[in-house]
Amino acid sequence: MIERRVGRARVVFTDRHGGVSGAPYDSLNLGDHVGDDPRAVADNRAATARALGLPDPARWSFLHQVHGATVVTVTSPSGGAPPEADAAVTTTTGLPLVVLTADCAPIALCADDAVAVVHAGWPGLLAGVIAVAVERVRAVDPAGAIRAVLGPCVHPARYEFGAADLATLVERFGPAVAARTDDGRTAFDIAAAVRIALAERGVTELDDVDVCTSASADHFSHRRDGTTGRQALVVVLEP
Repeated sequence: MIERRVGRARVVFTDRHGGVSGAPYDSLNLGDHVGDDPRAVADNRAATARALGLPDPARWSFLHQVHGATVVTVTSPSGGAPPEADAAVTTTTGLPLVVLTADCAPIALCADDAVAVVHAGWPGLLAGVIAVAVERVRAVDPAGAIRAVLGPCVHPARYEFGAADLATLVERFGPAVAARTDDGRTAFDIAAAVRIALAERGVTELDDVDVCTSASADHFSHRRDGTTGRQALVVVLEP
């Protein structure tokens, strides 16, 4: 796992080690929507909570992620019906916010008295999920400077991308998001788009953990493996 402390925020990016799931979800799959045994997922989530010293996962706030730009403000656990959204904001201390990924960008936004988690694939980036999330954090903590942390996501060297879709992204974010794979094919640079989207909203302090999910044997990658598990970004605002 990778952990950061940003002011009062505790930011954790899980990996695929230390769980009970069998292949192709081996072993710490935290996604309950990918075909894994629900009992294994529950065990994995409980083990993660224990390892991190956090409340039982029933007291976490999950999302039903749909690659959009909906951002919810939460004050309590999600329970059995997580809201349909791709980012969540809270000012509630001790409430773990979670997004699940296997190549998309997991982003933590940390202010003095608020935190947010963002799930940003290329459709969400185009839809403006980062801008909406930043403004939602500012709405609940207008005085707090926002710092961001970008977790493991697919890097352009392994992210071949269709020319037509890439052109749309270049039109939106500029030429910095156009790249090449290791074998010279057109590629999209998610991390560059995240940085640009944040900077457009005045967030210039970004800690990129700089891990490519597709290149890392320690992480799940849908691009690399197809059917696979999900790692998590967990963010908690501490007292």
